This record gives sequence, C-alpha cells and structure tokens, in this order.
Amino acid sequence: MMKTLCFTLGLLLLSTCCCYAMLQAVQYSTAPGECCFNFYKQSIPLKRVSSITKTHSACHNKAFIVQTTKGKQFCYSGTSQWALDVYNQRHNTEGSSQQH
Repeated sequence: MMKTLCFTLGLLLLSTCCCYAMLQAVQYSTAPGECCFNFYKQSIPLKRVSSITKTHSACHNKAFIVQTTKGKQFCYSGTSQWALDVYNQRHNTEGSSQQH
C-alpha cells in the first residue's frame, strides 16, 4: 500500500513538472522574435530597402525593423516619420497589388 502511494505521488510530481515545463515552452514560443532598443536616425535610400516590419506588440519600444538588400537590419523608432512613410508606402503598395 505504501509503495503504491509513493509511486502515485511520484507520478503526480513528475506530471506537474512536465506540465510546467510545457507552459514555459509555450510562453517562450509566443514571445516576440525581435525587439529594438537602439534606433538608427539616418534615412536609407529606398532602393536599398528590401522590407520593413513593425516590431511585435509585446516589445517595450514600438519600432520598425528595416532590412536592406544586403541583409543588414536597422531599427527605427515607432515615431520616425521616415520609417512610417516607408512602411505605409510598402504596405499600401502590397495591399493594392493583392486586390488586382
């Protein structure tokens, strides 16, 4: 009887640890991929911009991530007028091409 009780409590403890570990894994997998902490202030020639995205909503600083044609990434503040204009231009262009 005592062996059964110890075995059952051991399984319960093991199950609890596994469930906690799975919850931690889910938390990390849904966390933002990239956040910005330092911001670039100079504009980049538009022909060198390959993409621009907003940072995840869970990031402390709202920002734009600009990827260049050479694969470099630059962070721009979410209040940067240049980045906002580029983002809106790219977003509107992509949206209008999908409608046709």
